[in-house]
Amino acid sequence: QVQLVESGGGLVQPGGSLRLSCAASGSIRSINTMAWYRQTPENQRELVARIISGGNTMYADSVKGRFTISRDNAKNTVYLQMISLKPEDTAVYLCKADIVVDSSRYHVYWGQGTQVTVSS
Repeated sequence: QVQLVESGGGLVQPGGSLRLSCAASGSIRSINTMAWYRQTPENQRELVARIISGGNTMYADSVKGRFTISRDNAKNTVYLQMISLKPEDTAVYLCKADIVVDSSRYHVYWGQGTQVTVSS
């Protein structure tokens, strides 16, 4: 009943920027942690960035200083602002969220992914 939908991916040249969005919809009571992962062409899944409801964030070493994660709790949406993009950033970017629906327990939901390609 809950789904996450990512948007904002595309083709960009090295050094360029993109802003990804992930909106959660459905019978949502609350959302705790939201995060961005990426699946590389080598089929490796990596945690890129994470943000909790209070605003604390963490980033993978490979993106520190270039990527910024943020969220709008009123819209149940998480964002990933990416600058100074490199070819190594090419991947399918996936949104994950821990969401309370009809109980006190958080359930993990994944989006379908959005493709980011960095190439000249």
